[in-house]
Amino acid sequence: MEESGVTEQRRMRMKVMVGVDESDGSFYALKWAIDNLFTAMATVGEATEENEGMVILVHVEPKVQNFVYPVGPGGAAAFYPANVVVDSVKKAQEEKSASVLSRALKMCHDKLVKAESMILNGDPREMICEAAEQMQVNLLVLGSRGLGALKRTLLGSVSDYCAHHARTPILIVKPPEQNKKQ
Repeated sequence: MEESGVTEQRRMRMKVMVGVDESDGSFYALKWAIDNLFTAMATVGEATEENEGMVILVHVEPKVQNFVYPVGPGGAAAFYPANVVVDSVKKAQEEKSASVLSRALKMCHDKLVKAESMILNGDPREMICEAAEQMQVNLLVLGSRGLGALKRTLLGSVSDYCAHHARTPILIVKPPEQNKKQ
């Protein structure tokens, strides 16, 4: 009997990281986590500062690179894009990230789930695994876009990579069947 109380208490303090991007799959995974992990916790007992669970929303922006384009015969000369172009791309990324996280935070707040957000830069696969380990989360939740084998091989699947490399338990939430067909 006492053991189940400890399990209940541990579940109530659960720290869950959810990877979000602009895809419907990531928002479906967030909704699933809120509805299935945190709504169940709220019914176990009254939420207090010590026992409420928490969602950490993580969004990863790819690094903006200054690419060198060969110009002229044999690529003897080079052209660097103006800083204005790079700054414009960074600003667009920041606006997209803010929009994605704002939508995700609203979903959490609407369900009275405590949430924090973070924006990281780099390869999403590696950054999510590193962040989950550094934040010592109890569970990493990711959506699945349902890529076929060829697209997954060419594009690389964040959820597939994390399933094999994350050092924390991971839950991959697949979209419902009707969304896949659309």
